[in-house]
Amino acid sequence: MNIRQYLDSTYLKTPLQAGITESESIQVAKEYIQEAISEHFKLIMIRPDRVALAKEMIDEAHSNVQIGTVIGFPEGTASVEEKLKEANQAIQDGADDLDFVCNYEAFKNDDVALVKNEILAGTALGLKNNKVVKWIIEVAALNETQIIQLSALIKNIVISNFEEEDYASVFVKSSTGFYKTENNLPNGATVPTITLMLENASPLPVKAAGGVRTYEEAVEMIRLGVKRIGTSGAKAIANGENTPIEY
Repeated sequence: MNIRQYLDSTYLKTPLQAGITESESIQVAKEYIQEAISEHFKLIMIRPDRVALAKEMIDEAHSNVQIGTVIGFPEGTASVEEKLKEANQAIQDGADDLDFVCNYEAFKNDDVALVKNEILAGTALGLKNNKVVKWIIEVAALNETQIIQLSALIKNIVISNFEEEDYASVFVKSSTGFYKTENNLPNGATVPTITLMLENASPLPVKAAGGVRTYEEAVEMIRLGVKRIGTSGAKAIANGENTPIEY
């Protein structure tokens, strides 16, 4: 199976997180962008401040690689207004996909109205600009019931407020890849969590992010029904190699 068109090659570390300088971080981002172009991946997922760089490189290469970025990343606690401002800037810079981190802590604290508001506003902004929108629910921060409830909430908001032809452009996404778990428990996509998401988000598509480290795991996710896989080890996975990379 050629899995390249399922892969969102991902580099989301800040210079501080990576332990490198700003100029070194820009160079690493360039290498990821170039790899996505050379390997014909579906998309390069990059931090908001690198979107313009990716757009420039992809245009120069006359490539079809799309550009995704993250909004309200990684905690998801930014206000709706802050998330919309960040998303608008990303749209101006050339992003195709907007991956919003849902305010899952608000959801866990029963502030469903806040979560509904951000999902409605963020989805409306993205669709109005012909962008793909993804809602990261951070499965490692949720129990099974919460995964079911939040996946279903996103689905119900989209179905109630948007057209059927829009559904394929609004994903529920598993993870940021940056959530700190206890005892080294998985912080990304697992078969049980993805299965819950697929069962409760349908007809919205699902993206598995974090935790997919081998070609076999990627194929298993695709066979389960996921439409996108986010990984910082995209080339190794596509070539059938294992990757130790965390995200």
